[in-house]
Amino acid sequence: MIPDFLVTHSGGFHADELLSSVVLTRVFPQARLIRSRAPEWITPGADRIIYDVGGAYDEARGVFDHHQRGAPLRDDDQPYSSFGLIWKHFGRDYLVALGVPEEHIGNVHASFDTSFVLPVDLVDNGAFSPSSAGPLVELTLPVLLETLKPVFDETDPDADDRSFHVALAIARSFVEARIAKSAAKLRAEALVSRAIVDAGKGHILELPMGMPFRPAIVKASADHLLFVVHPRDSDWCLTGIRRADEGFELRADLPATWAGLTDKDLETACGVEGATFCHNGRFIAAAKTRDAALVMAELAVREAMAVKQ
Repeated sequence: MIPDFLVTHSGGFHADELLSSVVLTRVFPQARLIRSRAPEWITPGADRIIYDVGGAYDEARGVFDHHQRGAPLRDDDQPYSSFGLIWKHFGRDYLVALGVPEEHIGNVHASFDTSFVLPVDLVDNGAFSPSSAGPLVELTLPVLLETLKPVFDETDPDADDRSFHVALAIARSFVEARIAKSAAKLRAEALVSRAIVDAGKGHILELPMGMPFRPAIVKASADHLLFVVHPRDSDWCLTGIRRADEGFELRADLPATWAGLTDKDLETACGVEGATFCHNGRFIAAAKTRDAALVMAELAVREAMAVKQ
């Protein structure tokens, strides 16, 4: 089905139909986006996809609503919003349109559904409250998108539509950036996996550039690795490896005698010419050259191993 129209409701908007519109307008760029509750628009037809309105979920007829009795549920009985339904049926086409490699489509589709789509579905259905974010509640994406709606006493009859399209552009930026990061993590995983093989049983992982590295390290069960070295703009970076996704505890800290030092003071403390910086938290350091960074890494490994003994 190649629709001529993408139809959602008029009036105030929420994150679910906004984000659905992000997906559908990319997959069907030739289609005209219509915001209306008029029966002639929200009646199914071969020329349209109707979402977040229409009172039914019927893929064959191109209707993707979730407000009716017997609304669709996921396999684990969590509710769909229109965003979840649109992502389920058109998300893979969206990823293809964004240029995500075929071999990564499945992983990116699933991870985005879990981490981005599902929370929007739950909030829209009242199954989860943004207030759970505590003082950050006003900074959650569904709330931020809704702040773009016109104020209650706006008199311009076109204000809702104008605000919707402003919000749509912003929502598109968030979705595309998130997808780009997910795809990049998979590319990084391949690079890091090769570097792990090259590192052998050593404790230092050298990468060709800065990139997400922990997922590949965990996947490879490379528990022997303690530090990562890579180039960064005009210098070289030495970083620790977190023990878990949550929290900041490292497998090994950089030496305490380096903490908070820079340039000559750091060179004196570690004995490495070209050492330029060590964070007071001892999780990252920098050097002017690769050789200096590697020497610092070796010294850090030596101290970490001594502490373990």
